Amino acid sequence: MKTWSAHWKASRQPRKQRKYRYEAPLHVVRRFVAAHLSKELRGKYSTRSLGLKMGDTVKIVRGQYKGKQGKVEEVDLSRRKARVAGLSLQRKDGTKAPVFLEPSNLLIIELKMDDKRRQAVLERRK
Repeated sequence: MKTWSAHWKASRQPRKQRKYRYEAPLHVVRRFVAAHLSKELRGKYSTRSLGLKMGDTVKIVRGQYKGKQGKVEEVDLSRRKARVAGLSLQRKDGTKAPVFLEPSNLLIIELKMDDKRRQAVLERRK
């Protein structure tokens, strides 16, 4: 039995929306892990959002770490979250744990342009 379909249209039922996202394969989840671009980048590349990549500089716009900036150290597709450099939680036993953030709570302020495919995609959108 097929559990996930790329041709699924839409539903008003949150449970079906959640099921679609939960059961999506990793190559589709890549599109879910995207963040908005800053106004300068949005004007330059004529696009609103872009997939997160390691090395992008982001600003946190919501939550406990609001206003802080840092580079993306890791993008975890299975958890659909990103880890930003310089952020960690202090556990009760004194050890530090990395903080993973929702991509929707991040704003890309500087792009890492080492990837030729990413450059080509952005040039097409100009």
